[in-house]
Amino acid sequence: MKWQEVRDIYPNQFVKFEILHSQEIDNQETIDEVAVIGPIKDENATHELLHSKENTLVYHTSKDQIIVKIRKSNSLRRTL
Repeated sequence: MKWQEVRDIYPNQFVKFEILHSQEIDNQETIDEVAVIGPIKDENATHELLHSKENTLVYHTSKDQIIVKIRKSNSLRRTL
């Protein structure tokens, strides 16, 4: 389902979904097709997002587009 369709069905609320299609450009992922799992109450949105796995996200339908910044891990390991 396209994001605009999700916004029409679930206006002004958080929605949990699985990413079906996205494009990565300059450390940003633009998600344009999703499979809706369901609406999420405002008070549960943070908890649901923190416990999301792999290609599952929680996002608010007030946003025109789903754009996620991609962070590259530059962790260093220290050996003793």
